[in-house]
Amino acid sequence: MAEGLALHSALALYAAAFGLAWMSLRTESGLQSGYTAAASLFGGALLLHTLSLALRWQAHGHGPFTTMHEILSSNLWSLALVFALAGWGVREVRATLWAVSPVLLVMAIWMLLADARPGHMPPTYATPLLYLHTLVGKLFLGLLLVAVALGAVPWLRRTPWGARRLARWPDDRRFDELAHRFSAFAFVCETLMLIVGAVWAQDAWGRYWAWDPLESWAFVTWVALAATLHARIALRPTPAAHGLWLALVFAIAFLTFFGVPFISTAPHKGAV
Repeated sequence: MAEGLALHSALALYAAAFGLAWMSLRTESGLQSGYTAAASLFGGALLLHTLSLALRWQAHGHGPFTTMHEILSSNLWSLALVFALAGWGVREVRATLWAVSPVLLVMAIWMLLADARPGHMPPTYATPLLYLHTLVGKLFLGLLLVAVALGAVPWLRRTPWGARRLARWPDDRRFDELAHRFSAFAFVCETLMLIVGAVWAQDAWGRYWAWDPLESWAFVTWVALAATLHARIALRPTPAAHGLWLALVFAIAFLTFFGVPFISTAPHKGAV
């Protein structure tokens, strides 16, 4: 009961924060208007969401790693936390809360539709590697989402809607450089995720790599992000084009995290 109340209260605050962030765009006043209140609501949502996950962990004796409901909830929390920490350090990130809200809302609605009953903790999850693999995986996806949000500003400025509302923000080069930096950090985390996952696979199944569907798509995501980082330096695309490439990489990563594991019949069924 307490877990559900905390979770639903958190979702309500998330929604309110997203609404304020979108409403602030109407003022055309740049990075300040409306975001102080939105940030406060977002922080309150994170605290309640943390409480919900902690209560669930205590009640079931394992982390939120086993069912679609738990995985969506823990990833919604981690994406929000990474965004909040990035926004705390970088002013431009705070102003892109509206840009990440569609992804977080989709995850929240999907989570509410998923079965909330507890799952079974597989024997292969009884290892410290689970927590390291999960940590770097969630950091990868969160940092990549921040990069996508920053990269969205230059290409939205090419539309009548964005040209009117984002004109007073810092120039495209600033957002492009920040998007590149966050995507580079995401690449480091994804590389670590693959390495730790391979070590875990050797311990769990006696092989480092077997090209099962999740491993294959995780590698595709890694190659796509590596290609984007390289192309940004070698080909020097416009900030708008770079932002679109990052959005495509995130789409591949999102499907890899939340699609492939649940249609796969390989040992990798499930996700963290």
